[in-house]
Amino acid sequence: MSANPEPPAAWRRGPVPDPTPGEHGFNAIWLSDLHLGSRGCRAEFLLDFLRNTSCSRLYLLGDIVDLWALRRSFYWPQSHQEALRAIIAKAASGTRVTYVPGNHDHLARELDRHRLLDIEVRAEGIHTTADGRRLLMLHGDQFDSAVLCSRLNRWVGNAGYCLLLWLNQLANAARRWVRLPYWSLAYYVKNRVRNARVAIEAFEHAAVHEARRRGFDGVICGHIHQPELRVIDDTLYCNDGDWVESCTALVEHRDGRLELIHWGDLRQRLKCEQGTAGGESFQLLQLPRLSARRAHRGLALR
Repeated sequence: MSANPEPPAAWRRGPVPDPTPGEHGFNAIWLSDLHLGSRGCRAEFLLDFLRNTSCSRLYLLGDIVDLWALRRSFYWPQSHQEALRAIIAKAASGTRVTYVPGNHDHLARELDRHRLLDIEVRAEGIHTTADGRRLLMLHGDQFDSAVLCSRLNRWVGNAGYCLLLWLNQLANAARRWVRLPYWSLAYYVKNRVRNARVAIEAFEHAAVHEARRRGFDGVICGHIHQPELRVIDDTLYCNDGDWVESCTALVEHRDGRLELIHWGDLRQRLKCEQGTAGGESFQLLQLPRLSARRAHRGLALR
């Protein structure tokens, strides 16, 4: 089973518009792996995203509150409280919010098909885009068996990941000191370590296989903190990323186009589907470096 990589001709670099939505907002937004309650959560970026975007449907695909981290050491700063309140406020103001719990907030799975503070809780979900595609929505931990073969591998992977996140925090503390914008060391390393790439690809293919087996046009998930938007074996694979490493969201425009957005010190449109009249499937979009004053606007808030 092999993926269909986007040809380089489908990519273009250069200035792009601000990725914030227009007057009427997005059709849908997907967020996952916020890990509120953990020290790795980039709550300041998340809160800024929630305050500056709007949508008809908001999907939360798991690991919203990190119960594992809270059990180890209680950590709940004001920024995490404000981010959670912003989500609840969207639900109260008319945005239809659906919550699909993950493995770090697994206790919420017991509330399947119930409502919690105007938020629908579902073990999994189905979304139909404006252009008619049916997409399966899961957190993604269902596919761990395709990636991790033993408890030992799982333990080693978790220990290594915790170390990587710690190094990520140190690296970005140094970058803030010299007034450089946020950059994910964890994301950089995962994309250059062969074993990590093999595990990520195994996960992606497992998710696509499940969607195709059940007759869906694609799948949207989170879990592995690896944002992606591509077609694998004629099935759309979407991963909305996370708010620990990459600070990304998946959005659907009013015409059904899907797009990955990075929301940090520099707001970037990472990957966007072209319209059906376009030549290739996807574009890679990247903002030029902003002026120092604008790029570091958020640093004074830390």
